[in-house]
Amino acid sequence: MKKIYFVEKTIPFNSLDINKPIVGGSEKTLINISNELAKFDDYKIKVFNLIKTKKIINNVEWNNLNNISKDDQPDILISMSDSNLLSLFNCNRNFLWSHSIQSVEKFIRKKQLIAFIKKKPILILEGNYHYKNRSFLTSIFGKRILPIAVDYDFIDYNIKVDHTLNKDAIFTTRSDRNLNFLIDCWSFIKKKSENSHLYINPPFNLTEEHTKKGIKLRNKGDKYNLMKELSSKRVMLNPGHKGEVFCLAAEEARELCVPIVTMGIGSLKERVEHGKTGYIAKNKNEFIDYSVQILNDDNVYLNLRNNLITKRNFRTYKDVANDLIDIINEN
Repeated sequence: MKKIYFVEKTIPFNSLDINKPIVGGSEKTLINISNELAKFDDYKIKVFNLIKTKKIINNVEWNNLNNISKDDQPDILISMSDSNLLSLFNCNRNFLWSHSIQSVEKFIRKKQLIAFIKKKPILILEGNYHYKNRSFLTSIFGKRILPIAVDYDFIDYNIKVDHTLNKDAIFTTRSDRNLNFLIDCWSFIKKKSENSHLYINPPFNLTEEHTKKGIKLRNKGDKYNLMKELSSKRVMLNPGHKGEVFCLAAEEARELCVPIVTMGIGSLKERVEHGKTGYIAKNKNEFIDYSVQILNDDNVYLNLRNNLITKRNFRTYKDVANDLIDIINEN
């Protein structure tokens, strides 16, 4: 039985926390992939992070980073984002699961270079954009593409065939990821779709002018509130951002059959099939026009939605786990 260990150092969490707002995309990825790998009889899965108390959940053993035994060594070691954590174990098969582009300057500034060179990890990257833009120096020992997936709750969510949805838009990404561009565009979209509103993530300082334009803060609750709110919206407006290496928010919208309008910046062009599941705009005017089309034209909206319905459930974490095992077993 091969021992696969994951190490990460963000916040204290385990798989029981997957529905909490504090758990972000990288933490969800770790929870989902560890749970799925633990279903295989050939692998023993352990996670070492900032959790205070050791727990065994779904056959995954969750441990605190300070409780590593010298006698307990993995066959495969996967660090989430931080190459320094690879030094905690003596392992010959090391992987670095990256969630960012990370420039060489930042890599050196965060003092990851020495451990990276010493441990020689193969990088796990989440898409073509991520693969092409990860620098040669920070992936010199090899890199592999491993697209992730959404939580099973999104896949199993009951999509209601409701053609009377309110004509509202939503943006569930961080405000520093081109929200200002979106708000600028919304001024023009609102003029052509007067009854529509744009829901954005808190925290954000809404001014009286924003309120007049129909911009509202969404109720950022747990995952179930997100699914309910997201599935009730007509369209996701997400310009994209160069820091998005996968954009789980867009993938969640796609799985819930919400069309997306994007500029295709970063990995967003990988989340949308132009004219089938949404639109990839070439410029600001196209972004505005495509948004208005979906909000105002029921036929446009329903055609995109029906396409999305046929494309549901095309990738799950079972697929991600199988692909990861193939990567691990190379050579």
